[in-house]
Amino acid sequence: MRTLFIGNSHTYYNDMPKMFKDICAENGIDMQVTMLTKGGMGFDYHAENEQTRFNILFGDYDFIILQHVAHPMGEYEVMEAAADKLMGWIRQTKAVPCYYMTWAEEYNEGYQTEMSARYRKLGERHNCLVAPVGEKWWEEVHKHPEVDLFFTDRRHASPAGSRLIAQTIFDTLKDKMK
Repeated sequence: MRTLFIGNSHTYYNDMPKMFKDICAENGIDMQVTMLTKGGMGFDYHAENEQTRFNILFGDYDFIILQHVAHPMGEYEVMEAAADKLMGWIRQTKAVPCYYMTWAEEYNEGYQTEMSARYRKLGERHNCLVAPVGEKWWEEVHKHPEVDLFFTDRRHASPAGSRLIAQTIFDTLKDKMK
């Protein structure tokens, strides 16, 4: 099986796609991973990138994970228009799309409601999966405060945070991996 991760630093920190691959292997699934990422960039960047279009259309992926810029997210209309374009390409393939919901910065937990709503709205609009990483993130922060999910900048993921991301994406996709 093959998975393409499209995103930015919230995808590439700590080689999170490799962690996802390892979780797949732990569950008896042979998964190849590829990522198209650029720090600070969102769906709009990727929707205008010829490498993104080519990889989606001709990469023969089973899953495509989409992560938008997080801090700040920018205007919803820009996010939605670019997601529509990316989803148009994905729908020409056999790939199962999945939005990767990010988390709010440590000092701004209240913004998680808005982040979650945006990803869920796009999930409904495109009838696709949403990996609720941001929601799981804050559940875990409150349940296990001794585990620091944040990198030193308090915005990105620590290795433990990246493991949570990879596990949440796996849990979201596992029923489709059969």
